[in-house]
Amino acid sequence: MSLFRTKTVEQSMAAADEADHHLKRRLTALDLTVFGIGVIIGAGIFTVTGRAAQQYAGPAVVYSFVLGAVVCGLAALCYAEFASTVPVSGSAYTFSYATLGEIVAWAIGWDLLLELMLGASVVAQGWSTYFVTLLKQLGVTWPASLGPAEGWHFDLPAFLLVVALTLLVAKGIKESLRVNLVLVGVKLFIVLFVIIAGIGFVNRDNWTPFIPASAPGAKGSEGIHAPVLQLITGMTPATFGVLGIMSAAALVFFAYIGFDVVATTAEEAKNPQRDLPRGIIGSLVICTILYVAVALVITGMQKYSEIDPKAALANAFIVVGKDGFATLISAGAVAGLTTVVMTLIIGATRVTFAMSRDKLLPSGLGVTNPNTGTPVKLTLIIGGIVAVAASITPIGTLEEMVNIGTLAAFILVSLAVPILRKRRPDLHRAFKVPGNPWVPWLSAAFCFYLILNLSLETWIRFLIWMGLGFIIYFAYSRSHSKLATGEEQPAEDALLGER
Repeated sequence: MSLFRTKTVEQSMAAADEADHHLKRRLTALDLTVFGIGVIIGAGIFTVTGRAAQQYAGPAVVYSFVLGAVVCGLAALCYAEFASTVPVSGSAYTFSYATLGEIVAWAIGWDLLLELMLGASVVAQGWSTYFVTLLKQLGVTWPASLGPAEGWHFDLPAFLLVVALTLLVAKGIKESLRVNLVLVGVKLFIVLFVIIAGIGFVNRDNWTPFIPASAPGAKGSEGIHAPVLQLITGMTPATFGVLGIMSAAALVFFAYIGFDVVATTAEEAKNPQRDLPRGIIGSLVICTILYVAVALVITGMQKYSEIDPKAALANAFIVVGKDGFATLISAGAVAGLTTVVMTLIIGATRVTFAMSRDKLLPSGLGVTNPNTGTPVKLTLIIGGIVAVAASITPIGTLEEMVNIGTLAAFILVSLAVPILRKRRPDLHRAFKVPGNPWVPWLSAAFCFYLILNLSLETWIRFLIWMGLGFIIYFAYSRSHSKLATGEEQPAEDALLGER
């Protein structure tokens, strides 16, 4: 049996109509756009902006956000073409199954599971920190033994958050997105409040020089803690100037992560060919505008060298005597991170749902409830794992694992676009990436550059995770998949049969 056997696009779409593995189409373009904004705007806008400006680029962090948006935008175009051509659950997993082969599809599905579940756990811990901080600002003391802390402990707020969101996601996608819509509204209000209120405290002198002169960076980490690119080239890190802008772009890129989760809901969109590209690209454009505006305001309110890298927005208002605004910003962070955790749980559930429907995972896991239209059993399993990981493990040290998982998915989706164009020129594509194949190749190259900026330690952990995944594939998935058991013909045979 070939490791690179593929499914046809028609087979993937037909699977969406299976009676016991069928999701309800209930989402509009607005739902999808809000969904994307909900997961993109999270901790990044509250923390990454200040760190990137203070340590790497100064006011020129604005250019870094634009560069990050360009890289994400290229990948978003590739996702939009695939999502409108193959509008079924699974995102990059499903796209890879139709182009690069089963073993690559398994690898990307396993990779996405890491990205989404680990991401939800990390963000839930961040939510717990903001939640306890907000309570303190309101005069309420949370027990230290049941809150966020270093090392192994029980983080009750993180646990309760994930449990509540898991039950909400299990109830139904539309119900989940109604809550998401309200919380995204709160989050956008806070972000716009920061922009509008902060404009009055901007001192243009703080923008001079807009691009600070280049300076030697701090000595890079040694051994496995050093970025792979640094180990390969032997380059000396630099801050500020052009290289500082590039370094900051690699950092703020991760503030955009999340738009790809929109593609996991393709099977639940009412008009996926039209609405998915709008949701993916629309959410990215809106978030880019907000990020640039916040960056301009924060670097205008304070000299870049004086910005607090851990709480840039709140501290900027404290410095100008508006302490009360910091409480409002903390409330916005709590609302913002809630939507991120919920969206990542939905994404992880939909990817594993697609894998179970193809029987790479036990098919019983993905059976949908006729009343809710969701895979309840799978949702509870995913949510349970995330709740345990977020509440008892010091998982924050693995944050870069989320980044390497995301970038790996971006690379494979970008490379798959020209492959499917060549193999299936007959397919109807409601949206096409302009400049094929150069734009997809450029997207893959930019993402590969960013992935080289991650530490060797992260690469080693990622390879160990993928090794575990391949053990499961060869022990179970390879012999149980629909293509292996003959329930579906490999794409090559199916297409020959049609002719």
